[in-house]
Amino acid sequence: MVKKAKNKKYTISVVAEQYDVHPQTLRLYEREGLITPSRSPKGTRYYTEEDVERLELILNLTRDLGVNLAGVEIILNMREKMNQMQREFENFLQYIRDNLGYELFSKDERSKSALVPRSRIALVVKEGKRIE
Repeated sequence: MVKKAKNKKYTISVVAEQYDVHPQTLRLYEREGLITPSRSPKGTRYYTEEDVERLELILNLTRDLGVNLAGVEIILNMREKMNQMQREFENFLQYIRDNLGYELFSKDERSKSALVPRSRIALVVKEGKRIE
């Protein structure tokens, strides 16, 4: 495995040697849109840590699980969609915490003198914390 460092970039030959794949295989993965290394002004491919992690996943799927490249593309797209949905859900929960939690759970003067008292409800949010 390649040593991890912040913002470190690797050339195609280093990545190919480290993961025991032919450089043409990496070029094929790029043509298929599975990985997208950055390019220098002269056209040299540079792989970031994210590219290398994605390559590890691709190699795991193809070598260990026998998934073909079309299946790898579907799996990677589904993972990206799931990650996006997770971010949207976390943003929604933060919105609830920031905006709705106060309105739902604050005791104002109206609720103290109401004819029918409003019962407090517990809103369970991420990490098991309740808004009081």
